[in-house]
Amino acid sequence: MTYSKIVGIGHYVPENIITNAYLESIMDTNDAWITERTGIKERRYFTYGKDTNASMAMEASKIAIERAGLTPKDIDFIVYATITPDYYFPGPGFILQREMGMEGIGVLDIRDQCSGFIYALSTADQFIKSGMYKNILVIGSELQSTFLNHSSEGRGVAVIFGDGAGAVVLQATNNESSRVLSTHLHADGNFAEDLYVKSPGSSRAKRFYDDLLENPSTGDVIMNGNLVFKHAVVRFPEVIREALNTNGLAPEDIDLLVPHQANLRISEYVRQQMGMSEDKVFNNIQKYGNTTAASIPIALCEAWESGRIKTGDLVCLAAFGSGFTWGSALIRW
Repeated sequence: MTYSKIVGIGHYVPENIITNAYLESIMDTNDAWITERTGIKERRYFTYGKDTNASMAMEASKIAIERAGLTPKDIDFIVYATITPDYYFPGPGFILQREMGMEGIGVLDIRDQCSGFIYALSTADQFIKSGMYKNILVIGSELQSTFLNHSSEGRGVAVIFGDGAGAVVLQATNNESSRVLSTHLHADGNFAEDLYVKSPGSSRAKRFYDDLLENPSTGDVIMNGNLVFKHAVVRFPEVIREALNTNGLAPEDIDLLVPHQANLRISEYVRQQMGMSEDKVFNNIQKYGNTTAASIPIALCEAWESGRIKTGDLVCLAAFGSGFTWGSALIRW
């Protein structure tokens, strides 16, 4: 039987470090307030004229492909998760495909917000299991700093998000002992407006002029923070246990949990609910903030680079975000 395996991983974050102290200088906030509520100390913002969504993804992809021992020509398909494309359409995957010389292969956009990378990984896993493709590039990339409201009014959201990209190469394998064991995807559209950006949208008389020019705030991120938190701390453990139960495993079998980096308080709550020790959960939100679809592959890459993931380890990925969406992936490394 054919399975899929992560054979290469890479990430890229912009060089522009935005500290809590800097945010204090431009809005009514402070380091203690941000740290207490989110755990974030700094995040990365893109450099105009240097970084784009696609260019960040390309840097991460080059590393992943090289570590897989492949060349761009060996890639059969691209699955690209983002909610911050360089163009309204087409998606940045097409730009990456062009710039990396991968002409002719298919590109699939995934718009599932903070769960985007898990949705992308699951999609790629199914393509490989079906025998359709052998080597798939799976990307999560976000350039969010340009749509944040950096005023005191928007501080509750602006302090959270950052820019960056991560990528993995998923490859076909017959090895049952080292592979993606299972993936699990869920959504609940009843809460779509509790974490969303309204504009630009197609269901207006004039897509841009009616909303963005006359009322720029419709382009801001709107988040019902308390509701998001309450749902996240339920869905995270739920979907992690779903993955474990599917494979006849228990929380103590997990060697490393890599959650979506939404909020350090959420990750800590989930860790306690799962009865896991601190060394079994990887967090880097302190350095990068919430990079949405990019957060899991960036964290996964840093965990692997630092020796926190070794061959044979059981690694669990889990996410929750706008939509609402949530999902998990269980991997035997």
